[in-house]
Amino acid sequence: MDKEFAEKILLITGATSGIGKATALRFAEAGASIAAAGRDETALIELKERIGDTGGKCLTIPADLSLEGEIGKLASKTVEHFGGIDVLVNAAGHLSSGTIETTAEEAWDAMLNINLRAVFLLMQKALPSIIERQGNIVNVSSVTGLRAFSGVLAYCVSKAGLDQLTRCAALELAGKGVRVNAVNPGVVVTEIHRRGGMTEEQYDAFLEHSKETHPLGRVGDAREIAELIFFLASERASWITGVTYSIDGGRAQTCAR
Repeated sequence: MDKEFAEKILLITGATSGIGKATALRFAEAGASIAAAGRDETALIELKERIGDTGGKCLTIPADLSLEGEIGKLASKTVEHFGGIDVLVNAAGHLSSGTIETTAEEAWDAMLNINLRAVFLLMQKALPSIIERQGNIVNVSSVTGLRAFSGVLAYCVSKAGLDQLTRCAALELAGKGVRVNAVNPGVVVTEIHRRGGMTEEQYDAFLEHSKETHPLGRVGDAREIAELIFFLASERASWITGVTYSIDGGRAQTCAR
């Protein structure tokens, strides 16, 4: 089980921090070759060095997923370098606040483009190799895809769309032996909220409040989400497809408060 992904190739977006980084490291531990995409070139280099120190292989692909031309190169460069794609993990995400009254058109477009459109396009680009190799796809969604939350309208819509993309693609690709699943985390300690505009003081207060909104009494760790992604991509999940799998300390089971 230690090297169950030996000879397998993982293409992952959002690989420079949070859930994406934790997932890249988890697959590398299991012997996978990693094609890591992200905007932060310094962080990509650090990830490659960390994987290389353990004897793993890592191709870094600097990319801005808001640019359609950047998306296309991810699949092509991975196939060119490693020979194919066995697992695609869409972990890149964008978050900003806003209600139905206050969300700017630019903010709406940014979240829909990164969280949904880019995933759709990358899935299309990667599918020929994934189908050929009987691989699978895991999308990183959110509890906000399953439940409504005020103040993050466009983010909720983008993740709900991602969940439906996951289910529809799973249905369409099942006959070709390709599984498609998603994970729906609650609050996890990553950089996404800070990048979305929270100050350190606001973020600390948010994490403290989240202990009350998650029934298990704490927020999540990126490594916990990576472990579920790893399982869903493995042969142990060979009869699982089309799921949007909650991993949220019970958050999706609660009522608004």
